[in-house]
Amino acid sequence: MSAAAIIVGDVVHERFRPANHKFVYPLFCLRIPLGKLGDVAQQMAVNRGGLVSFQERDHGARDGSSTLAWIRKILIENGIATAAENQIEVDLHSFPRMLGYVFNPVSFWVCRRSSNEANDVGEVCAVLVEVNNTFGQSHSYLLTPTAGASIQSGELLETTKQLHVSPFNEVRGGYRFRFNFAADRWMARIDYYDGDDGNGPLLHTHISGSAQPLTTTNLRRVALRFPLQTLAVVARIHFHALLLLAKRVPFLGKLKSTMTGISRS
Repeated sequence: MSAAAIIVGDVVHERFRPANHKFVYPLFCLRIPLGKLGDVAQQMAVNRGGLVSFQERDHGARDGSSTLAWIRKILIENGIATAAENQIEVDLHSFPRMLGYVFNPVSFWVCRRSSNEANDVGEVCAVLVEVNNTFGQSHSYLLTPTAGASIQSGELLETTKQLHVSPFNEVRGGYRFRFNFAADRWMARIDYYDGDDGNGPLLHTHISGSAQPLTTTNLRRVALRFPLQTLAVVARIHFHALLLLAKRVPFLGKLKSTMTGISRS
């Protein structure tokens, strides 16, 4: 399992057609080892209010129950782990609550088979990509290795799009993911192909940054640097929607999703 960390970096998002549109914003997110929430609670608010907090009710079953138990159950149901196997550890990469508010367009659950060797964080056996839209819907994509028993940094992972996310995109095509799982750096790259692959991806997004220890001091520092980050996430979504309208990108409205829940690649 990786150590709890604050990831400070940038989000880059670019649309390639029918009009080019790109933005880059600095941000921070957290890497939370779900098996060590007691240790994390020594540095920040966990499952309680605070200036910056992590609350399990924002993820998984969304009822405040154990997120680690929830994801382990998913892995068992999908044959990635067995009920007798208790060595699956999970790092959740997501935005925290700030001033009591959070919206996570996407969170990443990195699942590893723990190792008994020193300084070995274990092999990645699955990544659950939890996607939320501004209409209150959620869908999770369970990514598994394309070859071998583990997912490697830089490995291409594909899945079919199931959830309506943007009113400027249809519910068709699929996503291609790549990750960097290094302990000192995080990167999640998402390319969206709308089914017309001959023209390349319609959208490109990546979130990347360097890891620093999750301590009270470091958390206070990033909170001062990004005091309104969680509110800004939603504000920026709507601001860029207006810019796309100004560029005459077709507005499709709220579309029916294929499904909500969990799908496996």
